[in-house]
Amino acid sequence: MNFHIRLDARRRTLAPALLVCAAVLLAGPRDAAADGVVGQPAPAFTLSGTDGRPHSLAEYAGKYVVLEWLNHDCPFVRKHYVGGNMQRLQKKWTGRDVVWLSINSSAPGKQGNYPPEEANELTSDKGAAPTAVLLDPDGTVGRAYGAKTTPHMFVVDPKGVLIYAGGIDDKPSTDPADVGAARNHVDHALTEALDGKPVTVAASTPYGCSVKY
Repeated sequence: MNFHIRLDARRRTLAPALLVCAAVLLAGPRDAAADGVVGQPAPAFTLSGTDGRPHSLAEYAGKYVVLEWLNHDCPFVRKHYVGGNMQRLQKKWTGRDVVWLSINSSAPGKQGNYPPEEANELTSDKGAAPTAVLLDPDGTVGRAYGAKTTPHMFVVDPKGVLIYAGGIDDKPSTDPADVGAARNHVDHALTEALDGKPVTVAASTPYGCSVKY
């Protein structure tokens, strides 16, 4: 009897951990040749924005561009929005003429897919400040970049070359309290690049919920 009690308790202890692990799992195998590769030209794209107009990567040539894969319902995304971390980054860097594009690749009927008007409400309610929120419901752009998680971050330089790809920071958790102790890879990459220095950490393993293709 005691054995069964201990076994049931262990199952209850493991269940939350297994759920977290499932959320962190990367999307399935991909053709590496299709992924955005640091040091190579960023894949070109044009997507409709929640502002009602198309946005292309080409129109931002000559500027640094951040691509943030977004799913408002993902706890790893909420980690960075609940405490204002993502909003601060967006405001800091758009204030320095960096373009910030939040891309939602959730398919219709999947977690995180919202029509433009609801997406705009979520952006406003959170006080988010990207240059634009772009919708990629068929996942074409997400797959072109090899976007695996939300968030998954990319930085493109003024020549259109990827200079960073990976996680937003080095603390793969859902706890907002971890943000302050983390090394924010995106912030460091932009700081170094705008100062004319090489990017120290140009790639890292992304973490978060799988993109809901």
